[in-house]
Amino acid sequence: MKHLKHLTTLVSALALAACATGPNYARPTTASAAAGPFVAAQGPAIQPLAPVQGDWWRLYNDPVLDGLIADALAHNTDVRAAVARLARARAALKETKVDRLPQGGVRAGVTRGRDPGENDATTSFDGGLSVAYEVDLFGRVSRGVEAARGDVAAADADADAVRVAIVADTARAYADAANAAERLGVDQHIVELLDKSLQLTQRRVEIGLNSRIDTARIATLRNQRQAEIPAIAAERDNALFRLATLTGRAPAELPQQAGARTTSLALGQPIPVGDGAQLLARRPDVRAAERRLAASTARIGVATAELYPRISLGGSLGSSAGSLGNLFSNPIGFLLGPLISWSFSDHARARARVAGAEAGAQEALADFDGTVLRSLQETETALSAYANSLQRLEALKAARDEAEVAARVVRAQQREGQVDSLALLDAERTFAESEAELAAMNGQVSAAQIDLFRALAGGWEQKA
Repeated sequence: MKHLKHLTTLVSALALAACATGPNYARPTTASAAAGPFVAAQGPAIQPLAPVQGDWWRLYNDPVLDGLIADALAHNTDVRAAVARLARARAALKETKVDRLPQGGVRAGVTRGRDPGENDATTSFDGGLSVAYEVDLFGRVSRGVEAARGDVAAADADADAVRVAIVADTARAYADAANAAERLGVDQHIVELLDKSLQLTQRRVEIGLNSRIDTARIATLRNQRQAEIPAIAAERDNALFRLATLTGRAPAELPQQAGARTTSLALGQPIPVGDGAQLLARRPDVRAAERRLAASTARIGVATAELYPRISLGGSLGSSAGSLGNLFSNPIGFLLGPLISWSFSDHARARARVAGAEAGAQEALADFDGTVLRSLQETETALSAYANSLQRLEALKAARDEAEVAARVVRAQQREGQVDSLALLDAERTFAESEAELAAMNGQVSAAQIDLFRALAGGWEQKA
């Protein structure tokens, strides 16, 4: 009891004296300009300060897209790999926490030998139990646990960043397939119109009102447009194959409804974008960079603690005997007390590790600052691209409407003999180009919308 009392007093004194080495972590402050409204958040299609909707793809009101994204979150291989990396980081944290607990062991042995001058060999049995506990006087263990917790939080944020990317890629593949289907329909309609113009011109050639060169020109335009159809069909197939991979399927397993949409994705309401402060709090890559900085800061403490001695409190019980039966009946001996280990000759190496840890923290700080700036740049760029794509879409719609009216008027005039086929050819070509440009622009608007949603980083909240 006397020895136990002394040991308890020693443990209490060491616990009071314990002080974790290295700097205490403080989250970096963000400039007020980065937390304010976005510069490019302009126009009626944007809600500047409205909070971002996590499941943003539901704004398209497309149940097929909703189902595909749910499949991607549950079965995508990149998501599964990210979840596995998170599990590995959590296992490493558990391993680090073990250093906080007493470490014990059991020993047992038997030896047989003969002393010089003796004829008979002797056998001895030995057994014992030992327990040791490291007093974390300088914070080596606590800083290690702190660093491991930062690694877990960073891995968790990395998994969320993968979810953001997979959700956006899935929506983009679905949108690309839908837009390709729309462009196929437009091109096929244009080919049908050109076929009608070609038939009309051929009849006029037969009665001497046009020359064969007129039919050749219309046929050339018609064949050029027909030649674009296989390329667009290949784009659609490519998008559907990507969609299958993103949802964890082989291409043959993709459900038919995934490719049933024949019009581009379109929003019927403005996009809520929030502000810079909300963006930085929501983006998983910013959160991951901040947690890596916290882990790197804690590792400075781990390295610094190696400059100081390690103090362990331990004890052991044991017995020795000449026979196995007497091993348990003989008196049991014990040892109890602190153990100090300190390698003076290794200080240069330990100081080098401290310098390396400090440099690692500076690198992590630079990465964090860069991630913040990139997130703002990506969002501002996406906002600008979306706003400008909408302006171009409106201009192309107006041009298409005017070209359609012009083609209809010229077609009627040609039937009445007021204009020749060259005028009709020009009108048809103008209308065909405006229709194709508008269909392609619909796809660019969808892509710009999804790029904006990706930059705003919604979707990781929907963890499968």
